[in-house]
Amino acid sequence: MSKEYIKGQIDAKEAEINRIEEEASNKIASTQKEIEEKYDSDIEEVQSKLEAEEQLRDEAISKAEEWTQKKIEKIASAKVVSKKLSLLKNQREKALNAELKEINNNKNVQIKEVQREIKDLNKKISNLERAQAI
Repeated sequence: MSKEYIKGQIDAKEAEINRIEEEASNKIASTQKEIEEKYDSDIEEVQSKLEAEEQLRDEAISKAEEWTQKKIEKIASAKVVSKKLSLLKNQREKALNAELKEINNNKNVQIKEVQREIKDLNKKISNLERAQAI
C-alpha cells in the first residue's frame, strides 16, 4: 500500500463521515416533520377547542349570576381540553426526543467506527514512513 492510496482511503472515510452527517440531518428533518404532522392537526383542533371553551368561559364569568352553572361547566370543559392539549404536546415532545436520540446514537456509532478506521490508516502511514526511513 502506498501513502497516496492510504490518503485516498482517508479522504473516502472523511467523505463517508460527511455523508453520515447529512443523512442524519435529513433524518432529523424528516422525523421532525413526520412527528409534527402526526400531532399538529390534533393539537390545532384541540387548541381551537380550548380557545372556544375559554371564550365561552369568559362570557359566563361576566354574567356570573345568570350564568353560574354554565360558568362551572365551561371551566371544567376548558380544564379537560387544556389537559388533553398538554398531554398531546408532551407526547409529541417525547416521541420527537426519542427519535432524535436514536438518530444521534446511530450517527455517533457510525462516526466512531469510521474514525477508528481513519486512525488505523494513519498508523499504517506512520509504519510505512518508518519503514521507508530505514
